[in-house]
Amino acid sequence: MPQSMTRAHPIGHPGYHETLPRSPESAATARRLVRLALTAWGLREMAEDAVLVVSELAGNAVRHAEGRTIRVTVERPVPGRVRISVTDGSKVPPEPRRADARDENGRGLVLVTALAGDWGTTPLPTGKAVWAEMDGRRDG
Repeated sequence: MPQSMTRAHPIGHPGYHETLPRSPESAATARRLVRLALTAWGLREMAEDAVLVVSELAGNAVRHAEGRTIRVTVERPVPGRVRISVTDGSKVPPEPRRADARDENGRGLVLVTALAGDWGTTPLPTGKAVWAEMDGRRDG
C-alpha cells in the first residue's frame, strides 16, 4: 500500500500534496488536505467550495482513471488564489456531460465549473492532472 505524505514546498509558492490510493476513501483525505492548506493560509472562507471541488476531482479520478494511486496537490500561486489538482494515471481528459434529473452521476464537472474561476487538464508523461483555480476574492 502506498504511503501518503503531506509536506509544504520548500521553495516557490506555498503548496501541499499527498499521494493516496485510488479508492473512494481517499476523497476524505483529500478534503482534509484542502482544509488544512486553506486554514494555514488564512483562506477559510474558501474552504466549503474548495472541499466540494476536490471531492469531485478526486471522485472522478477514482472512478475513471488508471493506476493504483492519485496525487492531490493544493497550491497558492498568488495570495488569495488556490489551485487544486488531482493527478492520475489515465491520459483521457474528463469531459463535462449533461445529466438529466434521473441520473445519479454526471454533475461533477458542472459543479467544478460553477465553483472555480477556471479549470482544465494538463497532460503528463504518465497520465494527467485535472486542476481547478479558485479566487478568494471572487464574487459568489
